[in-house]
Amino acid sequence: MSTGATTTVEIDTTLFITVSGPPGCGATTLCERLSDAIGCPYVSGGDIFRELAEDRGLNLNQLTAEADADDEIDRAIDGRLQSIAEKWGTANKPFILESRLAGWIAGDRADLRIWLDAPEDVRLERIEDRIETEPEMRVREVSEAGRYESYYEIDIDEREFYDLQLNTARWGKEGVFQVIRAAIEEYDPDADTGAFPTPELDP
Repeated sequence: MSTGATTTVEIDTTLFITVSGPPGCGATTLCERLSDAIGCPYVSGGDIFRELAEDRGLNLNQLTAEADADDEIDRAIDGRLQSIAEKWGTANKPFILESRLAGWIAGDRADLRIWLDAPEDVRLERIEDRIETEPEMRVREVSEAGRYESYYEIDIDEREFYDLQLNTARWGKEGVFQVIRAAIEEYDPDADTGAFPTPELDP
C-alpha cells in the first residue's frame, strides 16, 4: 500500500513536456516534482500572469477583467510562451512548459503533451488556501475559455492531441508523479508511430 511519501527520484530524459489543465488540477505540484527529478527548468504561464498583475498593481480578477477588454494582455503572454517553446523545441534538452494553452502553444515542438484535471469540488478544495477565491476561479475559467475561442478559435475542451489525460483525484500526488514518470521513462522514439497533429496557434 502506498504511504504517499515521496522519494528521491532521477529521470534521465531530453523530452520537452507540456502540462495543462484548469486551476486546482495539480499541474504546479507535478511540474515542480518533474523539474526536480529531471533536473530541468520549467516555465508557468500562471506565474507570468501573476507577475503581470503584480506589476500593474492588480489582483487576478482585475487583470482578468482587463484581459477580457484588451487582447494585448493575453497575446503578450502567449507570444512569450510561444517564443520559449520555439527555443526549447530545438534544444534537445529537457524542459517543462505549463499553462492552459501549453499544448496548443508548443504544438508539434513538444515531445509529450499532458492534460490534468479533477472534479470541480476537488479542485475547489485544493485552492482554498490560495489568494484566488472560488468565484474568481470560476470567472477566470469561463473568461479564459471565451478569450481562447475569440482570439484563436480554440475550443479548450478539444483534447484529442494530448498524449496523456489524467484525473488527478484518482491518485495522490506521488501516484500522479509515478504515472507520468513511467510514461516518460518508457517513451521510445523509435516505437513512436505518430502524435495527433496540433493546429497552429498565432498569438
